[in-house]
Amino acid sequence: MDGTPSRIDELAGRAGTWLGLSGTGPGRHTAAVVADRFDRFTWRDTCAQSAGLRELAEELGERHGHAAAPDLLADVFLAAYKAGPRVREHAEMVPSRLVNHQIVTALLESAEFAELRRETAGDPYAAAMAVLAQAGAVRGLLERSRPEQRQADRADRARQAAEDAANAVSEALRSAAEEAGEDGTVAAEAADAVRQAVEAAEAAEAEAERAAEGAAQALAAAAPGLRTGARNAAAKAAGAVREEAALLRAWGVGAGELERMPFGRRALLAERLRTGRLARWAELIGRFRQMAGGERARKVENATGELVGVTLGDDLSRVIPSELAHLGLPELRAVFAVRYAAGELMLYDSRGEQATGRGAIIACVDTSHSMYEAGPGGITREAWSKACALALLDQARHAGRDFVGILFSAADRLRVFRFPAGEPAGIDRVLDFAETFLGGGTSYQAPLSAAGELLAEEFDDAARGRGDIVMITDDDCGVTEAWMRSWNDAKRRLGFRVFGVVVGAPRVGAAGSALEALCDNLRCVEDFTDVHAAADLFRVI
Repeated sequence: MDGTPSRIDELAGRAGTWLGLSGTGPGRHTAAVVADRFDRFTWRDTCAQSAGLRELAEELGERHGHAAAPDLLADVFLAAYKAGPRVREHAEMVPSRLVNHQIVTALLESAEFAELRRETAGDPYAAAMAVLAQAGAVRGLLERSRPEQRQADRADRARQAAEDAANAVSEALRSAAEEAGEDGTVAAEAADAVRQAVEAAEAAEAEAERAAEGAAQALAAAAPGLRTGARNAAAKAAGAVREEAALLRAWGVGAGELERMPFGRRALLAERLRTGRLARWAELIGRFRQMAGGERARKVENATGELVGVTLGDDLSRVIPSELAHLGLPELRAVFAVRYAAGELMLYDSRGEQATGRGAIIACVDTSHSMYEAGPGGITREAWSKACALALLDQARHAGRDFVGILFSAADRLRVFRFPAGEPAGIDRVLDFAETFLGGGTSYQAPLSAAGELLAEEFDDAARGRGDIVMITDDDCGVTEAWMRSWNDAKRRLGFRVFGVVVGAPRVGAAGSALEALCDNLRCVEDFTDVHAAADLFRVI
């Protein structure tokens, strides 16, 4: 140092560059995804509800020794959750989070992540599941990017040192200004302190630039690997989220119900669906429900069955539009009246069975030991039967009818599940019905007697008859003559119909069998992969 006095304005001119860098470094962020306080609250609230997220954040923080890894989880969550996620500019990030920035950028640029976001946007639970599904891939990405992260951390420290040096310049200049004379002259010692601070700041800034350049080069070299890893992570997460969404849809859990369901409750439900007795057959259950919905859509209002042409008659409910158009012309109204009186109006002609049921739909499902046998496609008789029964539950709710599921095997083994039309069919109750398996032998009298009593109760209490009983079984067993007489009496009094579905055992429904005598409509299903084998059942119930 030259030891000569200096003027404060000269010192301020030399220190000016560093004065602009002093302070807390505005514009530097640890989060790569731009988020408002509501987004940040959603992330914190989701973490509070998800032990899996908390454990993962803690594990990554301990393994990698700093907060960058947990910050990455928040970024991945918000990228999946936000409707229109935006990644900050590279220059806005603190250097230690540049690896996170690169990973999140790679995720959002991938087609796999765009597919994932169709399931997760706006849904905190699904976004959290996406994070957890990518946990293994995130671990791998962070492990492979350790050298780049060390470079970024070095750049972060160098940047912090440069900011500290800039703050030292500001402090030295402030002290010099306080000691300056009236003419602006600063003592040599104070001036030297300012010059030393400026030189230290210049050196720190140069080091920060070298460290930042080194980090940028390391990240650029690692970018292809990070992009590949990000795509793989997104693809895996998309598969997991899509699988769970399909599972929930297959079991009839609607989006509205999921939105109202607490996080913990939804997680437990998803786990139950993944590990339950019929978890393997979710696709079959979903296909049954879709098929039944399609058959409902095919039904023609005001007609008794499938339209096959035009006929003549006086049924005003089936008059074709061109005939009705005559009523709009005064001069043709008299002609219409004459043709109506003569029964010569053109009507839609139809054929097929009429869906006459108005009372409860009762599914009697055989759960004897033999129902556990697998058929074509590896599907068990039980899985096919339960899927059919769940579709009948949908059918009943769509028509505003009560549904009763009766699970039976031996005479002393019976479980009855009631689903009144006016009450929600809770998913837990539906799962209890679907997952119950009694085992043992087979008895027809016990379930059919229970079904008849339920229909009699409905008839006596609500004056509602014409119920439908669907008997799904793979075994044949006898009934007593006395029971058969009382059964036929009840059937005549209550007007219910009995449909029989034989699964995987054609001999059961053979001529002269007990099941043939009991049923008005009997069919046999041997191919369990074919849900359309029961299609006509849903057209007439």
